[in-house]
Amino acid sequence: MLRKIAVLCAALVTMTLAGCGYNDLQRQDEGIKAAWSEVLNQYQRRADLVPNLVNTVKGYAAQEQTVLTEVTNARANVGAIKATPELINDPVAFKKFIEAQGQLTGALSRLLVVAENYPNLKSDALFRDLQSQLEGTENRITVARKRYIDSVQTYNTTVRSFPTNLTAMLFKMDVKPNFAVENEATISAPPKVDFGKQPAAPAVPAPAPKT
Repeated sequence: MLRKIAVLCAALVTMTLAGCGYNDLQRQDEGIKAAWSEVLNQYQRRADLVPNLVNTVKGYAAQEQTVLTEVTNARANVGAIKATPELINDPVAFKKFIEAQGQLTGALSRLLVVAENYPNLKSDALFRDLQSQLEGTENRITVARKRYIDSVQTYNTTVRSFPTNLTAMLFKMDVKPNFAVENEATISAPPKVDFGKQPAAPAVPAPAPKT
């Protein structure tokens, strides 16, 4: 008899939790973790490209020490932050991580602009391969970040909606930090890596007619 009561109570609890959105919250939370893991994966892919990119540029433009150091330091700042899945539960740590990634994006952009001044560097096969890999990685970062943003928006809406907000409070499931407008604007545009087009030559004025 007691066993039947226990089973009945368990069933009632399960139905109550399902009706209050507990299962939805759990499913969406797992979706956020998966989306964030992919964001981290793509950011790591980019970071792995930086040493080879810096060394290749240094081989042709060692005098650009300021830009080279800036990229190296930006990568070091990114690596200094422990990017675990728990990061998405800490708004302060999340913001620092995104700011560090934004600094690396800016440093890479400046490094690629510098490369425009060195024709031999632009034609180097290794550099062009690294440039292609960086372009592909930036595109994948954009896609992964968009999936994370969408996942967090769905979850946060569930957390704030009635009656699931009561379930969220009961189980201490808070809203997740997302990309703010200001840092999204900073890092959403990938570095320019297309060196295929050369700048147009300046127009030569026609000679003045003889009088």
